[in-house]
Amino acid sequence: MLKKGRINDVISQFSLELFTISTSRSFVNIINSIKKLSLGVFYNNIVSNSFPETKLRIRMSSHDAHYAGELVDGARILNLFGDLATELTIQYDGDEGLLRAYEKVEFLSPVHSGDFIEVTGKIIDAGKTSRKISFEAYKVIAPNKDNVNESACDVLDLPILVAKATGTCVVALEKQRKRKY
Repeated sequence: MLKKGRINDVISQFSLELFTISTSRSFVNIINSIKKLSLGVFYNNIVSNSFPETKLRIRMSSHDAHYAGELVDGARILNLFGDLATELTIQYDGDEGLLRAYEKVEFLSPVHSGDFIEVTGKIIDAGKTSRKISFEAYKVIAPNKDNVNESACDVLDLPILVAKATGTCVVALEKQRKRKY
């Protein structure tokens, strides 16, 4: 988000550059010109601000554990990221799209059965057919292994970032059902 002092600078620059755009252009051409100006931050944060985000919270079960010590494999987290990508493209385009690639995946902390994981996803950029998505997974509840009661769990004071990734989804033009302008 833009800082308060920076907003006035951006609005002044925007007004000056918008004034130079021919008034004979159509609304869509004006919007496209604005997007091409050096005001991408302004457009994305104030004018557009329409990129959806979503979250999902799920408990890792003993069926999710793949390794010794009830450790959950990273593929399970990627599966959750894929579910978020599907929801986000449905919200944005009205179609499931296709998760084409991950640009960067980082596994930062172990996940075990019994952990509650909250995954979040947000479209951070959109091209003609591509949607760039940022994903994060946090451990928010963990079993308390020190307790005599085997069903004891603790809500973590600070969620632990266990994984993050950036991915790209593609939605073919003919399948996009929602208008952007």
